[in-house]
Amino acid sequence: MSFNPAAETARYIDSLGPAALEKAASYTSASHWMLLLGLLVSALVTWIIVRLGILDKVSAKLERRGWALRTWLIGVTYFLVSALISLPWGVYQEWGFEKSYGRTSQPLSDFLMQDAIGIMISSLVGALFFLGIYALIRKTGKNWWLWSGGLAALAGAATLLLSPVLIEPLFNEYKPLQEGPVKAALVGMAADAGIPADRIFVFDGSRQSNNFTANVSGLFGSKRIAISDVALKGASLDEVKAVTGHEIGHYVSGHIWRMVGVLVLLAIVFFFFADRLYIRFARAFGSKAEIGDPRGLPVLIFIIGLLSLLAQPVMNAVVRQGERDADNYSLKHVNLPDALASALVKTAEYRYPRPSALQEALFYTHPSVEWRVRNAMEWKARQVKR
Repeated sequence: MSFNPAAETARYIDSLGPAALEKAASYTSASHWMLLLGLLVSALVTWIIVRLGILDKVSAKLERRGWALRTWLIGVTYFLVSALISLPWGVYQEWGFEKSYGRTSQPLSDFLMQDAIGIMISSLVGALFFLGIYALIRKTGKNWWLWSGGLAALAGAATLLLSPVLIEPLFNEYKPLQEGPVKAALVGMAADAGIPADRIFVFDGSRQSNNFTANVSGLFGSKRIAISDVALKGASLDEVKAVTGHEIGHYVSGHIWRMVGVLVLLAIVFFFFADRLYIRFARAFGSKAEIGDPRGLPVLIFIIGLLSLLAQPVMNAVVRQGERDADNYSLKHVNLPDALASALVKTAEYRYPRPSALQEALFYTHPSVEWRVRNAMEWKARQVKR
């Protein structure tokens, strides 16, 4: 009997069982609706901050300070106040919702501690970035949005370079692989791809999530592959090899640079439209601040958030292509299609494997698990014929 990729794909997906598939569909659909709810929360937070004149009062108190320091402190105040107002939503979105679907076992106290760290970092760094934006508006006039791409490139590259060294260790513990068959196999795979053995780590991803994950982060000397302990504990050696092959594909293909390029282009587009739309949104929220006035930061941030949501299908399409490339790298260089398929099925617990084409195009950062398993089975079929 000939090998049938479609039948094998269906067998893999159906192995989850009707209950798990239904739960995955519910989780995925609810996640999509939460994007809209998040936008509404953002609108409410913007309205509250503007109507209460919070940044106006801060600006008045800092009137005698230098422009740069005043602008940065106004930005820090905005990010901190915004996070405080939206804290109930943030706790539900990032912890309560995940908890309700069994996607996290993290205690609330630990989540709140890590969330506080994240808020402080994003407030300080976010305010610094927008200090740069306001400086561009002052220095370059009406063409400031065009120069924003360079600032976005610098900020993006700096974040990617420093994140594995300064930021990620604040939330998780990263360790080299322990001696044994897994390390021997993965170090050998890395060596074949020209990756140093000390660039592969395991981290305690189970602290925040029960999801089966791995990732590539960093640039240049900070670049690394990190595998969650969830993946190591819940996978066979072949599955770990197949997943690591996928991450090696990201590592050697330079997909991070592709994303930086796309983000730069989107930053220019976002700030161009923000420049054109700012006055209308400022009036709608009741702000009298001009676009170059840091007191208008809540309105500017809301516009950028809205445009980011609308542009999500574009970003998702770019990411999905990178994921396809990484899958194909694993299939070509590791050649464990069944192990890759069974590992992918584990991710279907939190990413419904059979979305419609429209759902996938609009919301999915990865190709559907069904497509990815089918791709692996078609690869296997081609090997069988040889």
